[in-house]
Amino acid sequence: MSKNRQAILLHEFPLDVGAGFDEHEHDDHQLAWVREGVLMVTIGARHWMLPPTLALWIPAGVPHSSFAARGAATMQGIYLPSEAMTRWHEPVVVGVTSLVRDLIGFLRRDDIADTARSKAEALLVELLEPVDSLAIDVPMPRDERAVKIAQGLLDDPADERDLVSWGRHVGASARTLSRIFAAETGMGFAQWRTRLRIRSSLPLLAAGEPVGATAGRVGFSTASAFIAAFGHLTGMTPGSYFARLDELARSRHDLAD
Repeated sequence: MSKNRQAILLHEFPLDVGAGFDEHEHDDHQLAWVREGVLMVTIGARHWMLPPTLALWIPAGVPHSSFAARGAATMQGIYLPSEAMTRWHEPVVVGVTSLVRDLIGFLRRDDIADTARSKAEALLVELLEPVDSLAIDVPMPRDERAVKIAQGLLDDPADERDLVSWGRHVGASARTLSRIFAAETGMGFAQWRTRLRIRSSLPLLAAGEPVGATAGRVGFSTASAFIAAFGHLTGMTPGSYFARLDELARSRHDLAD
């Protein structure tokens, strides 16, 4: 079918680590999502880290920037016409379940009949479910010295350096860095790093990585320590967290039926 018959347009962007897009905006709504890796999206003073299980609805006309936050990523730009598909007027985190992922894959094909495409597009939009309660926000510092630390930990969440060691690396005292993290992220450095580590675990778990291996890769000494930290932050075990994402999608699908 011709491209102008499609309501939803999809464009794929392979990104090397740290690569992305400076601030820009679209005439259409965008669903920012990565099939692989982790995407960092910034809108004003807010930051979202998106693994493949989550996407960010960005309304038309909202300036935003994005980059691959940890390793290479494959970003799938999903664009929805603003006049026909208004769901939310502010950025909203939505869940990407296996069904949503399959629909996106289906819509990437160029051999779909008009009727089938229209039905798939309508179902995809209907299945988008806000999951702000499941979104693990990692506020980012603005001071350039703290930004260097944040980027280093995004690249390697298992980095064990404390603020004294980081301070030697970025040229600031541990006390100064501690004040910066508290003022600019609303939490102490240790708490912030734990949150980032939990956030970094999501794409690994979503890809089927065992909990024990995931724990080590993001900086926890044992699986039990990781599960305890995960539970403290989310109120759930890792398995329950992903089950909740699927449950939300199923309930939304049932309502649509």
